[in-house]
Amino acid sequence: MGKHVLEEASRCLQCKKPQCTRACPVGTPVNTAIRLLMANKIQDAGALLFENNPLSVICSLICPHEKFCEGHCILGKKSTPVQWSDIEHYISSYYLDRFQDDSFKTEEQKDRIAIVGSGPAGLTVAFILAIHGYRITIFESKDKIGGVLQYGIPDFRLPKKIIDKLHAALLRLGVKIRPNMLIGPVITLDDLLQDGYKAVFIGTGVWNPKPLRLPGETMGHVHYAINYLKNPDVCDLGYRVAVIGSGNVAMDVARTALRKGSEVTVLYHRGESDMSATRYEYDYARMDGVDFKFFMAPIAISEVGVLCRSTHKVTDADGKVRLEQIEGTETCFPADSVVIATGQAPRGNLKGLEIGKTGLVITDEVGRTTNKAVFASGDVVTGAKTVVEAVELSKKSAQAIMEYVESLPKSD
Repeated sequence: MGKHVLEEASRCLQCKKPQCTRACPVGTPVNTAIRLLMANKIQDAGALLFENNPLSVICSLICPHEKFCEGHCILGKKSTPVQWSDIEHYISSYYLDRFQDDSFKTEEQKDRIAIVGSGPAGLTVAFILAIHGYRITIFESKDKIGGVLQYGIPDFRLPKKIIDKLHAALLRLGVKIRPNMLIGPVITLDDLLQDGYKAVFIGTGVWNPKPLRLPGETMGHVHYAINYLKNPDVCDLGYRVAVIGSGNVAMDVARTALRKGSEVTVLYHRGESDMSATRYEYDYARMDGVDFKFFMAPIAISEVGVLCRSTHKVTDADGKVRLEQIEGTETCFPADSVVIATGQAPRGNLKGLEIGKTGLVITDEVGRTTNKAVFASGDVVTGAKTVVEAVELSKKSAQAIMEYVESLPKSD
């Protein structure tokens, strides 16, 4: 056992009412897992974490622990919280490396269920349903599973070999995977239901970039973050790169471009305290060498850079704070390439479901859509959220799917 992991585990106070578990969206049983680990029952600890969250090994690396579990550790009030992320990764990696499906095998082969998309939501539902004996087929539009985990998060944050291990675990559970299959244009949801799938789960995420509609946005040196992160090596960004945005995706783009040899500056129209990126990701970006220019609103893109106008906050008579651009403060920030990282939206290729104004699929609290046989969760329903939040809703959707399928009349 790694010395650091052992030391951190021994610091756990084993609280009777653990705030770390209460703060976790999926209620990760932190103290129980640590207790099992310290009792030399790491396999049991791994099984406990996996059954609670099939993507525990992923969350251990990319979850904003400072917001959830670690941020609520009682030790953090006076000193340093228990580094649960390191402990979770150690336990979950150990378990995944030794994953066997025998303990999950059921005698009965249950109904077939289709899963469209293999991002965090789709993977969560696939594991849960497969463990319960359902025959699962995943339809993935790209050549590898993982969705945003595979194509949207840099390798230095999430090594792709971990997703390969999840892939192998799915295959051992009997899950079938059809890569390079975009449901909608050729095969429709109705086709799946007509072919005997008793239910369909939609977990397609958000893959369409949200444009800013700035003059010059179509120029050849302008890229959208979600497209850049799919394969950074195909983009020649040059030396000076401007990233427009303030979220975690913008931080991923900036840190990736920096590692490719570029000098990177993030342009944001508000202040440092307004950034949507977590403090952890922001601090790491700064530590890596990313520069930040605040209160600079991009208004146009030219061949030589980004035309910006200074902004400031103004408090009106009602006490409301609003942002105003300051006329006459236009400056051109020089850049060889510009990457726009201001959000994503769903593709909109699925027909027959009620879609909201923002393009997101409308569901109830457990993922039921307007088609009783179709369920959805994850980013395609909520917009971009954390992985653990996608897991939380997807666990509810998996339970709703099982209840729906079991309620159907049984054929002879």
